[in-house]
Amino acid sequence: MSERDVSNTRSTAALTRNVAALLLTTVISSCGTATGQTDAEAGGQVEVIEFAVVTDQWAVLDLGTPGVSVGDMDVYSGGGVKDGRRVHGGGSCQVIHVEGDQVDTQCVITMEFEDGSVTIQSVWRKGASPLDMAITGGTGAYSNARGVVRFWDIATPNERMRAEITR
Repeated sequence: MSERDVSNTRSTAALTRNVAALLLTTVISSCGTATGQTDAEAGGQVEVIEFAVVTDQWAVLDLGTPGVSVGDMDVYSGGGVKDGRRVHGGGSCQVIHVEGDQVDTQCVITMEFEDGSVTIQSVWRKGASPLDMAITGGTGAYSNARGVVRFWDIATPNERMRAEITR
């Protein structure tokens, strides 16, 4: 494995670990009014949730060609409790394109709350920040969930995430 492959593997692994960890310890605040005209007209309620980093399990799968290559995956899980609210979840990021030093991954994460779950996904280019992930659905209290989850300072000690969930 070349030095570049080792570096890419470590960087991707660190990012994935931190992205997953972010979603799992929460600082939660809700606001009762929607921020967009469409949501307000539809009576949608926007819940704002901010997350801190905690990971309990993480694995890097070097599949196919040794080193960073299409199909490689990072799989992770974690959880946390903040202000009496429990969150647990996890997901994976799979390499979908490699060109030189640019590595693109498809990431899917599910966050489990006591009253339902939210699933988010996005394509992420290694090193890019911020990262916006679409809320693609949910269950329970989040069965009509839509919105965006934004990550900043990915793979750093200051990494953070903010979810704006309309339901």
